[in-house]
Parts: sequence; C-alpha cells; structure tokens
Amino acid sequence: MAPVTRGASLKRKARSAGGSLIRRLGLLPGGVPDRNGDDARLESTRLDAEVIVYFADTEDGLYQLRQWYRPLAALDARHRVVVVAADSRTAALVRSEAGFEVVTIARYATLDGLLSRSDVRLVLYVNHNPENFSMLRFASVAHVSLLHGDSDKVVSVSNQAKAYDFSFVAGRAAVDRMARYLPLFDAEQRCVVVGRPQLDEAIALLGQHRPAAAGTRRTVLYAPTWEGAQPSAAYGSVDTIGETVVSALLAEPDLRVVYRPHPLTGVRDATYGEADAAIRQRIEQARDRDPAAGHTVSTSGDLIVDMAGADVLVCDVSAVAMDWLVTGRPLVVTVPSGPDVVTATTPLLEATSRIGVESARDAVAIVRRELDEDPRGATRRELAEYYLGDLRPGAATEAFLGACEAAMEAHRRASAEG
Repeated sequence: MAPVTRGASLKRKARSAGGSLIRRLGLLPGGVPDRNGDDARLESTRLDAEVIVYFADTEDGLYQLRQWYRPLAALDARHRVVVVAADSRTAALVRSEAGFEVVTIARYATLDGLLSRSDVRLVLYVNHNPENFSMLRFASVAHVSLLHGDSDKVVSVSNQAKAYDFSFVAGRAAVDRMARYLPLFDAEQRCVVVGRPQLDEAIALLGQHRPAAAGTRRTVLYAPTWEGAQPSAAYGSVDTIGETVVSALLAEPDLRVVYRPHPLTGVRDATYGEADAAIRQRIEQARDRDPAAGHTVSTSGDLIVDMAGADVLVCDVSAVAMDWLVTGRPLVVTVPSGPDVVTATTPLLEATSRIGVESARDAVAIVRRELDEDPRGATRRELAEYYLGDLRPGAATEAFLGACEAAMEAHRRASAEG
C-alpha cells in the first residue's frame, strides 16, 4: 500500500471538516441523515432505558414513527424508552412532538459502548431501512420489527423480516401472508399478533360517524400511496388515474372530495409530484367555484380524522385500506398499472370494488354503487378482525405491551440457557 502523503491527509481533513460544516448548517439534501450526532457526549454515559426505538430515517419518513407515538408512550410508562436517531433534525422533531428522550448517533462504534454500559433489553424498528443492520448486529438485546402498517404490498413480506427475532403484526392475515410468501420463515413462531394499537383511540372516533343525510353532500376520501421505492412496489395511482378520478368526483354536485396525498408523494419520481400538483389545482379550482362544497387537500393532522368524516374511501393497495376496515364503510381500491408491480390475490381485495386505468372514467358510477349498495360490505366487515386483530378499545395496546415484555423475557431465557 502506498504511503499516505501529507497532502492527501490534509485533503481528507478538509473534506471531513467541510462535511461537518454542511451537517451543522443543515444543508444536506432531503432524505440524507445529517449524522450530526451526540457521540462525544455519549462516550462515557449509559442509556437509562430498557427499550430503544431505532429510527435511521429523516423527516421524510417520520410518518412511520409518528403513528407509534401513543403505543410507545404507554410502553415508556412501564419500561423506559429512548429513540436512537441518525439525523439531528428528526431527533429534534420527535422530542418536541412526543416528548421521548432522543439521542442522535453518527458513529457505529458509539453503539458498542452505549449498549455495553446500559441495560437495554429490546430494540424496536418501524421500517426496513438498511441502516437497521447497524443495530441488528447486537445479540445482547431482542430485536422486533413493528413496521408502520399492515398491507398487501410486497414490502409486507420482505425477506428482511428474517433479520429480526420477532415481527409484531396486526392480525392473522399477516401471519398467513408471511407463511405463504416468505420461504424458510417460520411465521407461526416469529410473528406475534398484537392488533393495531394505533387505532385504539381512533375506534371510538370512527364509530361516531353517521351517513350523510338525504340532500347533503357525501364525502369521498381519496388517500393514495406514494410511487414506491422500487418498481415491484409501485402501487400508487396518483400519476395514472388520480386526476381523472378526482376530476370526475368534483363534477358531482352532491359529493365532497378530500384528497389526502401520501407524505412521500413525488420524492422519487417527478411525474408523481407533477400529478399531485395537478390534482391539488383541480381541487382548488373547484373550491373557488363553490366554496360551500368543502373540497379540500388534507396534508396535516391524523389521517384518522379524515377517515372519521368520510362516507367512502378510494385508496391504493396500502395499509390505509386495512385501517379503513374499522369503519365498516364502503371501500374502493385501485388496480396498480406498473408492469413490474407484484400483486397478490387476497381476501380483502376479493371483497372490494376496484378502479383501474380502463375503468377510471367510470369512477363516479363505481363510487355511487358503493355508497348506495356496498354489495360486499358484509364480507369486508367480517374480515376486520382477521386483518386488524382484537378491535375492542384498548385491547391492542395491552397486547403490544405484553408482547414487548414477552420478547424481553424470551431473550433473557435464551441468553441464560446459552
């Protein structure tokens, strides 16, 4: 190996200093963790926690963690929780929004010392970020995949599930899905059904909805997913039929349209961003023509609030469709059009009306049929527990807390036996 010259060393130091300055000033592009860490402060300290939530994403992906705030707060009341982040901007948001202790770690070596000095027993993950392997390498703790929603997307049966000790899933549907589509994975042993604790506080709210009275507008919620991280997961409809469907619905004098775009819409594919802008413009124009209609674009607050006020949901193959089952109301799911999209025949999709590229211009007729008749509503209502587990208020949170404690105990026993 050639000797390192003084000039090369100075260049490396300059690049390092420049990178540090860029991180401190927050000038990194969106989606790139700034790794402006607390490492120096953590060198000789310990985490006063039994549970770590590992989140290596930036603000763009924070929607994945936000939906777990309430269940994690309940867990924190029993077993101290600390969030470990890779991005200081995201860490600051989590602190302000949820009140958890959050540390930002930039160097892998920091994790070694921190875990060796602490009594952490469990690490939770809300996505399959490749950076999770920075934490997954430690055998001294139990590792549990939570993800951020159950769906019939291909990512729900990612082979990455094998890296975790357990996968906490919403209902029996997820266990069956993994058993069918994930070879060499013992779904019965590795999957733990906990329901959807995120919905515990929402169940009462969703149950308060009453159908629109005769002569008043009925609300259509269009809540599509994003373009997906890869062609096999491109389930979004925004760029193919979104504008056509929304325009047709806006033309109906007795319908109100609420458009709830996915937070990541357009981050990977510019055509999605352009299509999203076109849909927003259509809604703005309709609102200008008739302000009393109440057409709106919803981009903040809890999606559950939008669900609570809707009479029918139009969405893509996503976790939104699963959560909507709690309402018992009409549902329409789009048909992915990408040639490489991996789709499956599932009980939910078989019991749901679909809209695709060929039928987009019939969107109004399809939505009206669901609103007036909901021909397969009884079948979908029977599927709610299969997909979402125990829907009694509070049951899922208790199941989640019990599953966390069981995972910690299982790891303790296995470590003692080893």
